[in-house]
Amino acid sequence: MPWRRFLLWQHATSLLHGLLSLPFIWLLWALFNDALGANPAEALSRSTGDWTLRCLCVVMAVTPLRHVTRTPELIRFRRILGLATFFYACLHLLCYAWFDQGFELNDMVKDLVKRPFIWLGMLGFVFMLPLALTSSNSAVRWLGGKRWRQLHSLVYVLPLFALLHFYWMRAGKNNFAEVWVYACILASLLAYRVWRWIKSSHSVRPTA
Repeated sequence: MPWRRFLLWQHATSLLHGLLSLPFIWLLWALFNDALGANPAEALSRSTGDWTLRCLCVVMAVTPLRHVTRTPELIRFRRILGLATFFYACLHLLCYAWFDQGFELNDMVKDLVKRPFIWLGMLGFVFMLPLALTSSNSAVRWLGGKRWRQLHSLVYVLPLFALLHFYWMRAGKNNFAEVWVYACILASLLAYRVWRWIKSSHSVRPTA
């Protein structure tokens, strides 16, 4: 099929890299052209957080899409999508530490205690860090396939941290519309995995 040939195209990953970099390029352009509104720091923080959550949704969608469309070729894009999620999470954290706290460690520690959604976001980043650091093929060989898969099962707790972080952040303005959209998407993707696991665990294995 033509679309499968496209997925296997040698430049498909480069194209995906380019597409994933477009939000970052736009934010840089907007920053240097005064297009971020009256509060550029807040706009950058919110935008990088939104793109982290969007990329996480796409990462979580890869496996269900592989199964539903019977397209195993999609797996080659999961690592790129995961690293893009981590990249935007790093930008989100940098915006907070730089624009909101001025790199003042004491102020950041106080803020962690005062605002629960901050430490939830930090905790999510801590869980994301080992996944990014062990995303290479050499890390898979070093850890071994089984231990690598066990470590990367941490990805399933990231939606919980991300959604709670987003929910508590929006609670101050009592604006939860986007929160429920992301919650429905991520809950559906996780529910699919649970359904697949239950189905496989109850499948009858043929006897010898």
